[in-house]
Amino acid sequence: MNSGFNRAWAVALLAVVVMVVGVFLPVSVLTPLNYIGLHALVCLGLVLMTGMAGLTSFGQAAFVGLGAYTSAVLVTSLGWSPWLSLPAALLVSGGSAYVLGWLTISLSSHYLVLGTMAWGISLYNLFGNLKGLGGYNGIGGIPAISIPGLDLQNAQTFFLLIWVFNGFAFLFARNLLDSRIGRAIRSLKDPLMAQSFGVWTTRLNVSIFVIAAVLAGLAGWLHAHYVTVVNPGPFGVGASIDYLFMAVVGGTSSLAGALVGPVVVELLRTVVRDTIPGLTGVGGSFEIMVFGIVVILLLRGSGNGLAALLFRGKSAGRAPVAPDRAKAYEPRTKPDLGSALLNVKGLTKRYGGLTAVDQVDFDVVAGELLGVIGPNGAGKSSLFNVLTGVISPSEGNVTFMGRAIAGFNPRKIAALGIARSFQHVRIRADLTVLENVALGAYGRGGPGFLSAMLRLDRDEEHRILFEAQRQLDRVGLGAFAALPAGSLALGQQRLVEIARALASDPVLLLLDEPAAGLRLQEKQALADLLRQLRAEGVTMLLVEHDMDFVMSLVDRIVVLQYGRRIAMGTAQEVQRDPRVIEAYLGGIED
Repeated sequence: MNSGFNRAWAVALLAVVVMVVGVFLPVSVLTPLNYIGLHALVCLGLVLMTGMAGLTSFGQAAFVGLGAYTSAVLVTSLGWSPWLSLPAALLVSGGSAYVLGWLTISLSSHYLVLGTMAWGISLYNLFGNLKGLGGYNGIGGIPAISIPGLDLQNAQTFFLLIWVFNGFAFLFARNLLDSRIGRAIRSLKDPLMAQSFGVWTTRLNVSIFVIAAVLAGLAGWLHAHYVTVVNPGPFGVGASIDYLFMAVVGGTSSLAGALVGPVVVELLRTVVRDTIPGLTGVGGSFEIMVFGIVVILLLRGSGNGLAALLFRGKSAGRAPVAPDRAKAYEPRTKPDLGSALLNVKGLTKRYGGLTAVDQVDFDVVAGELLGVIGPNGAGKSSLFNVLTGVISPSEGNVTFMGRAIAGFNPRKIAALGIARSFQHVRIRADLTVLENVALGAYGRGGPGFLSAMLRLDRDEEHRILFEAQRQLDRVGLGAFAALPAGSLALGQQRLVEIARALASDPVLLLLDEPAAGLRLQEKQALADLLRQLRAEGVTMLLVEHDMDFVMSLVDRIVVLQYGRRIAMGTAQEVQRDPRVIEAYLGGIED
């Protein structure tokens, strides 16, 4: 029996003990615990959004209000049972988040914050002014939830209900993060990297936005039937800031922060409210000042919140291990060696009056290693970005396996079987080496959100991890699979990027200056790997500025200067070309 299994049973047993003991606690203790449970559901969504996906919302309290008001209207005006109103409350919260998400997720940085704040304010005022919602006095007389044999009108039994929902919510969230979808979610902070391996970042961001709203709607439904009255007060922007504050205090880098934050904030709020006015004889919102000091101290000590400090030195989650055996993926159908694969014709990219790529022509045949070189400022990076869909060309055509792909976005480029590395290493340093490489197999398909949450995706997960380990072994990093990727040397991190690209089973592998910043021994090891891959039939296009590294490695070379192609041929032909000598050496005297 492995340690992860034992830990899961220990946590489950602890949860059962806490719930059983909670039934016998006094109401004065249970009431704050119930509110902690309600807050934890909202904070769990914020951890998924902010900590994992990199989104910031100042409108989560509005989704709590949507869930609460939906249930309140249905049970008081239409006579629905509270249980029947639950799916309706979740549907309204999730559906509104879906619409608002597509409208606001494309915004960036402070614009996203302002956008979420704007619709949070709008929904708050809607609750207070819409006819039929009771105005700012709200809706009263909401019936309690009923379960045969249980009296949910008292705090003890409602405590059980709140924490049962929390238990399932945290379990589903943990299962989600421990999956193919979860790795994609954790890659969203680097959208270019994620898109380059087939992740539809906008749709995934909206999906996380909806999940967070559904959790908030669930908290709203529980809130309505716990206090039996709803009014706009708890659902304004101030409450949204409060939720975000709890998530930050707890820590958004792990699910534990969604529970630690509400516990600390509620306890601190209670202590400050009860003690400081008694000591000073002056009333006031002293907790706000205390919370400000706490946040400053946390940011100075650990930007990851209290959960990171409490569990320092311990694994935040279970590091996945590749199985010894799994059903392997079927390889892509690849063109015959020597056949036409990529054709670039008249490719041009202009930035205003600057032409970065100027009428470039070349082709790549299956099985070859083609190098693209040139001095600094020659247009290599711009060419690479056009080929990988990062930027669109101004003119010209790019044909891949007979299909025109100029102007395709990185996700569509990846779906066609074109994988890439990056000039500046892009990996998730906090994930293991194996998890980083497994991200490369994302586009090869697999179960979605529901299967991941219910843990029905284990066969697919085993296939992905098995493939990731196979590619790590292929590049010589198999023994490093369980290490944090950020602990590796630069040369090893570049090999991780290549292994990640190989996990997608590419038809064409594009390498953007893979030797940049490497020591001589690391360059030699990289060159040996590229020769090995070419021998295995991998087609590669290598963009590089290090002429010595390229010359003994590639089959053919394309040389750029000032965005134009000045030479193309074998290494020997290019080295003798006067234009190349002029570009690199400034010419030679007769």
